[in-house]
Amino acid sequence: MKQNDKIICMLEERQKQDIKNLNKALTEFQQNFQKPETRREFDLSDPQSLKKDTPARLSDSDPRCTVSGLQKLLGEDLNHDQRVKFQKEQSREWSLQQQRDWKNALADQKFAEDLHDKNRIDLDQKAMELQRKEVETRQAVCAATKDFNRTQAAEFTERKMLEKRQEEEDNVAEISNILRGDLLSENPEQAASSFGRHRVITDRWKGMNQDQLMAIRYTQQQQVLEKLRLQEEERQRNAEWDRQHIQAARAQLLFERHQQRLNRELRRTLDNTNAQLSQEKIYLQEEVYSNFPTGQYFTQFNTTSR
Repeated sequence: MKQNDKIICMLEERQKQDIKNLNKALTEFQQNFQKPETRREFDLSDPQSLKKDTPARLSDSDPRCTVSGLQKLLGEDLNHDQRVKFQKEQSREWSLQQQRDWKNALADQKFAEDLHDKNRIDLDQKAMELQRKEVETRQAVCAATKDFNRTQAAEFTERKMLEKRQEEEDNVAEISNILRGDLLSENPEQAASSFGRHRVITDRWKGMNQDQLMAIRYTQQQQVLEKLRLQEEERQRNAEWDRQHIQAARAQLLFERHQQRLNRELRRTLDNTNAQLSQEKIYLQEEVYSNFPTGQYFTQFNTTSR
């Protein structure tokens, strides 16, 4: 993997160098043969355009002279030979310039290819040298690793033998201590903790005595009695709440019945009042429509109007 990484790094370096050389050659070509003043649209952004501009009229052969200006007549073409000569000269210059550009481009390309081949050969030689050194280093590392493993194996075997001998001696001492210790003799004092008499060592504790058991049973009985007392108080409290709830429900029912009775009486009174008002209204209507106006009524009316 290291060799592959080195080769990849060398190839990437070679590629970067090739790209750099090509970009450099392209930049030089643009600076030498693609100048701004040789562009076709340079006259649109030329800062010296006003200085280079021609006067309004140069000669009689000025193409800007129109027919209406009567500076020249159509069909004369007095500058034909000069124009053809200039066009030929210009074509020849363009052709020579293209040939020079083509030769320069080929020379630059050949130089870039030669430089690329030279760099590639150098990188290949360096890669072969690195590969040879890596093989030698790997062989030396393998030899050193074998010697180290051989030494480690001998040390491991000797250490295992010493550990086994020490383990056997420790086992014999442990068995002797267990046989002579308090664990198998079940001495109750061995469970006493150095932090107080109320604490014991769990792996040495053999159980509680009769006094401790009696104290625990007495405490349990007291807890049972206390729990029964609390349950009785809870039952009485719940019964009191139930009684109060029933009384409140009964009072609510009596209040609703009383309210219904008052509503019925109020409704009955209202009905009687409406019936009495209806009878009075009917009586008044009958009295109005049964008393026709007489002469005395009209006389009294006229006197009132005056």
